[in-house]
Amino acid sequence: MPRKGRRPSRSIVLRRWLAVGALVLVALLYYRPLKAYIDARGQLAQHRHMVQQLRADKARLEHRLGSSTSITTLAREARALGYVRPGERLYIVKGINRWRKVQRASMMARGGH
Repeated sequence: MPRKGRRPSRSIVLRRWLAVGALVLVALLYYRPLKAYIDARGQLAQHRHMVQQLRADKARLEHRLGSSTSITTLAREARALGYVRPGERLYIVKGINRWRKVQRASMMARGGH
């Protein structure tokens, strides 16, 4: 019958401390690689998201490029930039918004809609 309060032998205590030390050493050795692995996974997820966005942007730009090469679109863009066809004259009309306000006010005064 074992006595209460009996101390374990020195060799058992030493083995326990060696086991604890070995576990601490293994934990310290695995900490950095494990942290690097977790960080890399996070960066990979961010990069995958960025690649998806870039693919969507590329598809949108390719669609826009395809539609911008049509003759009607090019002509409309040229007109917006102020280009005219040979033989045409360019007239710049200013104050259209003010003129529209005056027209609306006069229509309202006459009882129009």
